[in-house]
Amino acid sequence: MADNTNDDASGNRDHSSSDEAALSARLGSLDHRLSEIRDSRRNKTDQSETESGDSVARASAMALGFRLSSELIAGVAVGAAIGWGFDRLLSTSPFGFIVFLLLGFVAGVVNVVRSAGVAPGKR
Repeated sequence: MADNTNDDASGNRDHSSSDEAALSARLGSLDHRLSEIRDSRRNKTDQSETESGDSVARASAMALGFRLSSELIAGVAVGAAIGWGFDRLLSTSPFGFIVFLLLGFVAGVVNVVRSAGVAPGKR
């Protein structure tokens, strides 16, 4: 009787170890496939984030550059227009134009500095 229980136990062990080996092999295969899928998704995500992040940063920097340059140009243009208008009304050519052109330039630079965030804006 003792021999029969040993045979059953060893038979179950052989069957159990083969099931565990098969299960372990399937688990290893599944883990390998999942890691490949994760890596491919991570690579795609990293590439798309890098590309979109670069393009967004470039677009944002370009928008800031256009805004700053337009503020400077607008300040100079408004100063020149006001100076030209005073010169036409008061016949003081070219003094009003020169003075207001310089004032417009200063106002444009102040606006650019405020918009760029270099100096705190006083409101």
